[in-house]
Amino acid sequence: MNHEFALPTAASPKGGVRQINADEVENAPGQIAIGVILGRTSEYFDFFVFAIASVLVFPRLFFPMVDPLTGSMYAFGLFALGFIARPIGSILFTGVDRRHGRVVKLTIALFLLGGSTAAISFLPGYATLGGVAIVMLAVFRVGQGLGLAGAWDGLASLLALNAPARRRGWYAMMPQLGAPLGFLLAAGLFAYFIASLSNADFLDWGWRFPFFVAFAVNVVALFARLRLVATEEFAELFELGRLHPVPVLKALKMEGRNVVIGAFAPLASFAMFHLVTVFPLSWITLFTRERPVAFLCMEMVGACVGFIGIMASGLIADRITRRRHLMLCALLIAAFSVLAPRLLAGGPVGQTVFVVLGFGLLGLSFGQASGAVSSNFARKYRYTGSALTSDFAWLIGAGFAPLAALGLASRYGLPAVGAYLFSGAACTLLALTFDRRHRAGAD
Repeated sequence: MNHEFALPTAASPKGGVRQINADEVENAPGQIAIGVILGRTSEYFDFFVFAIASVLVFPRLFFPMVDPLTGSMYAFGLFALGFIARPIGSILFTGVDRRHGRVVKLTIALFLLGGSTAAISFLPGYATLGGVAIVMLAVFRVGQGLGLAGAWDGLASLLALNAPARRRGWYAMMPQLGAPLGFLLAAGLFAYFIASLSNADFLDWGWRFPFFVAFAVNVVALFARLRLVATEEFAELFELGRLHPVPVLKALKMEGRNVVIGAFAPLASFAMFHLVTVFPLSWITLFTRERPVAFLCMEMVGACVGFIGIMASGLIADRITRRRHLMLCALLIAAFSVLAPRLLAGGPVGQTVFVVLGFGLLGLSFGQASGAVSSNFARKYRYTGSALTSDFAWLIGAGFAPLAALGLASRYGLPAVGAYLFSGAACTLLALTFDRRHRAGAD
């Protein structure tokens, strides 16, 4: 199927038809990419702020009644709620999109996402409210998940449809740049306050500042994205690409097989995502004498390596195809899963190698993980199908990864975490193989 943007005219949302200026079409990918990167950075920032706090703050502030390991497990359980809520959010916000339009949906979703994150900054701890504080934290975490699902604006799909034929891998990696940028912003804020404040001040008010900042970041991202999706030119690009929301159940009925394949295809990358960011921070904090802030700064260096890896993935994928690139990365991640336990347990030198190598592989694989098989979708279902694929991929691959990895490591040791990561790589290889055979059969 040819996904080039080549039609000369588009139906106007107001019912008319007008010629789209050639310069607008030519410049569309670059404009879309900027909007997508800004939007994704704000979304990842919100989630990384919660993830880092799940290691450094929540076990002590909301679960002081249990030991640190159990408290961390409880915090990771709340972390998973955001991913469980995402498919539900897609159902709710697809209805809003169909009735009131993409602009209304995006505005509500980003205020819900940013508002839920900012509200956490005002929460008293268990010592003040008891169990109510935990319930409120869970509610706001669900709000984050619902808001993130609603923040799906279709710009990534629009970018894929408008990308030049020989540079689709390059444009496909652009939305993924938001992940290392969001991590750098979140980790940088936490590292600064941990290093600058006493432990008492950090637990009292310092940890709250990154959550409060999230609201301002989301407002900036909202206006950047509305600047695109609310314009007549981009409305016509959406119309021309037939990127419209359809009922979720109908999309699953017509494209269920592709949603399942798309959810499992990036599993190696999505499992790797939290096993080199959140989990090792929890392991270092709980089971070593290393200072968490030092490891957090090391991870920031790793995020820079991951940023480069994401960009490199675009160049590589355009040479060997995205599918082959993902299969190669899955094999490399499988190999890394054997080395990872020894590296993480190897002291400062081993941990440095773990972080740099892990983030590098994560960047290479994650750069092409989003929408790896989205071209399978009929255009009518691509907008909703891509959103559902993303929701389920994150839920299956990443939502429970920190909880599962910490539980396995505490019970069976770090080699069990390597086995967990290896299973994700195996799932990616199986899904991509099945997708290739399915495509061959369809042809």
